Amino acid sequence: MNIVNKFKNKNILIGVTGGIAIYKTCDLVRKLIAFSSQIKCIMTESATKFMSPMLFEQLSKNKVYVDMFDEHEYVPTHISLSDWADIVIVVPCSCNTLSKLATAKTEDLLTSTIYACDRNKKILLCPSMNTNMWKHKITQQNVATLKKIGYKILYPEEGTLLCDKKGQGKLPSVQNILDFISTNI
Repeated sequence: MNIVNKFKNKNILIGVTGGIAIYKTCDLVRKLIAFSSQIKCIMTESATKFMSPMLFEQLSKNKVYVDMFDEHEYVPTHISLSDWADIVIVVPCSCNTLSKLATAKTEDLLTSTIYACDRNKKILLCPSMNTNMWKHKITQQNVATLKKIGYKILYPEEGTLLCDKKGQGKLPSVQNILDFISTNI
């Protein structure tokens, strides 16, 4: 089965967290739409400081969700989004979001939605951060905890980061993210 057919008619929920690598998520959304996927996005408050939700609305052709308490629906937003999604991917996944997920802090719409997902639903995380943050013992402990409970993690790549440091922390290329999703869908 070719990669395009794997994505056809799939409901993909993309969690977008705050980080400079957010620009790659735009290209990811465009490609998934071209593969006939249905895309909905949840942005953390921090993500909206890097990019306007309006851009993801235009790319996905769907409303972008940010605040858990903005919605006044009969079915709570975090429940309806978790039920809708065939797969959830967080890209870029910040150090803060890794920590929240590993310690069950559901204090925003993204983490609440992920925790509301059925246990068998695939949750994919694509961390991106400064090398020192990535290599920090607590971050590595959080990653190990998340892997142990079934989250799939695409490790950051090595390269030159925005801070001009070289090391592991770069968000992988969009093609590598697509390959990662396709093997887990």
